[in-house]
Amino acid sequence: MDRGTVGSAQSGRLLVEVRKEGASAVVTPAGELDHHTADLLREPLEACLTDGFSRLVVDCSRLEFCDSTGLNVLLGARLKAEAAGGGVHLAAMLPVVARVFEITGADAVFTVHDTLEAALADETG
Repeated sequence: MDRGTVGSAQSGRLLVEVRKEGASAVVTPAGELDHHTADLLREPLEACLTDGFSRLVVDCSRLEFCDSTGLNVLLGARLKAEAAGGGVHLAAMLPVVARVFEITGADAVFTVHDTLEAALADETG
């Protein structure tokens, strides 16, 4: 599999790394995803879609916080990915982040995996 790093963006509270894994773009946000940092995730997700990756895997293992703005970024990416014939897979969410998805019901509209490896092995969407 191609494991080349595509790019990264950073602010004081959020670092986003992007790499290719076969047919998927793996996006790894690390830190806090909120109103102030949402664009640092939105822009790489949109760039992946523009570059032809309709299957996005978001590795949430290093995401420490996500508010409603961050959730909306992921929901927007999901709609665009599905319109392109793909989807957004979420992997390895920490309990504090998973709770936001459970409370809002967003966990029902995403494909959620316990690990990054499981997300990459799932060939759907």
